[in-house]
Order: sequence, then C-alpha cells, then structure tokens
Amino acid sequence: MSLPKTEPGPRPLETVADGMEVTRDAFLDGRLTVCQPKSGPRAAIDAVFLAAAVPVVAGAGQRVLEAGTGSGVASLALGARVEDVQITGVEVQAALARLVRKNAALNAMQDRLRVIEADVTSPWIQLEEAGIARESFDHAAANPPYHTNGSVRQPADRHTATAYSFGADALEKWVRFLTTAVAPRGTVTLIHKPQALPMLLELLEPRFGALRVFPLFPASASPASRVLVQGTKGSKAPFELLPGMVLHEGDGRYTSQADAVLRGARALTLKRV
Repeated sequence: MSLPKTEPGPRPLETVADGMEVTRDAFLDGRLTVCQPKSGPRAAIDAVFLAAAVPVVAGAGQRVLEAGTGSGVASLALGARVEDVQITGVEVQAALARLVRKNAALNAMQDRLRVIEADVTSPWIQLEEAGIARESFDHAAANPPYHTNGSVRQPADRHTATAYSFGADALEKWVRFLTTAVAPRGTVTLIHKPQALPMLLELLEPRFGALRVFPLFPASASPASRVLVQGTKGSKAPFELLPGMVLHEGDGRYTSQADAVLRGARALTLKRV
C-alpha cells in the first residue's frame, strides 16, 4: 500500500557509505525523513500502521522490539509518537542495519533506537549472544515477509528478495521469536495479509489472549488487504474481531481516520470503542 498522496515525493538520490543508492522520503507529514534503498525494500503505510498500533504508554519508559526493521520506518514512527520509548530493531541485512542507524541519527533518535544485526529465526543462544534477552520487552512488533519462497516471482534485488519472501516455516519462527522476546503481560503486534490470519491465530493462541484482529480495507466495498493482529502474553481475555478501518474515500483520498494515522501520527487502539 502506497504512501498518502499528500506526502512529499522522493528527494534526489544519494549514495551511502556501503554504495547503496537511497532516496530521502518524508513520513508523518514531514516529521520523519527516512533514507530508503532506491532498488531495495521500501516501506509504505504498512509500517506506519504497525507503529501506530503498538500500545506504548507515554511516560512509562517502555521497551519495544521490532523484528525485521528494514530501513527503520516503523521504529522511527513509533519513536516520533512516543518520546520516551526505547526501541530495539533486529535486522538480518547488514546494509539495512547501517541504514537504520543513519536514519535514527537523521531524526535525532540515535539514543532511543538501537539496531542489532541478527536473524530472528536463529537459535536463541545465538540471539542472546547478539544482545537480545528473553522476556525483556514490554512490546514486540513485526511486519514479516508476505510471501513464501516459490509462491511469487523473486525480485531481482537481493535485499528486496530477502525482505519480502522466506521459507515455508519461517512465519512460525518469527512468531516464536516475538513470543520469547516479550515479557509476561506484554503484547505482540503484527501486520500481514489476510491470507496469513488463520496461521497467525493458530501460532499465537497457545501463549496469548486478548487476541484482536483489525482489518484494513482499501475502500468501503473492498475486502481487507491487510490485517493487524495483536495479543497479550498470558492473558485469558477472549478473541475480538474488530470493525477495522476503511483507508480510501470514493475519490481515492485517504479517509479522515487513515489520514490521522498516516499524517497526524495518531495512535491506533485495537479495541472496540
């Protein structure tokens, strides 16, 4: 899903230290400036909605983990919304991990956003050696790759291929990683395609309650194109399927609710109001 049409377009190309060509793009109505690969994985509104849904409490000094940080848009958007949150990003691709650090500095968040280069599907002994402690985060979030290897044509760019597709059992490993990283009573929030919902619920239900599904609809008469899924570790509260949000008006403009998230940095509470 693309960025709001009111966002400034990409700025001229530049080359970062490792030779990667990047553009500078604006998010949250210009509050964030983010370097993204010209030809690699590029974030759009999925990352902003993921950040908006993480239930961080301002003033609590909470710790958040993002798995698969990419260029850092979700983590940066969360940091822009809540000033005292401490964020740890985990990214397997070294070039993208360096880009996140650059973006954190560009947005004066280098003291609140750290990046660990690691594979979230690795054994936990390796993850602990990399600096990720079990059950040490108040919240965890992820926008996992949407495609299994072989289900779609692989992108030519290797960074994009790694970010957008993975092995058949990888989603289970991602959820297991998030489950282990988050503390009891902490939350896990994911955004994915609706086709992944049955598997996500099956993977989360043994350890999580208060499971909530929040669909995102491109238009009022369209099926959902994304779902936000959230649960609380150790909770016994029942499952809720929420009304969700329509993203576009009939003329293609973003709805006021979507615009409040995408441009206004408003939190998205995943509960019935």
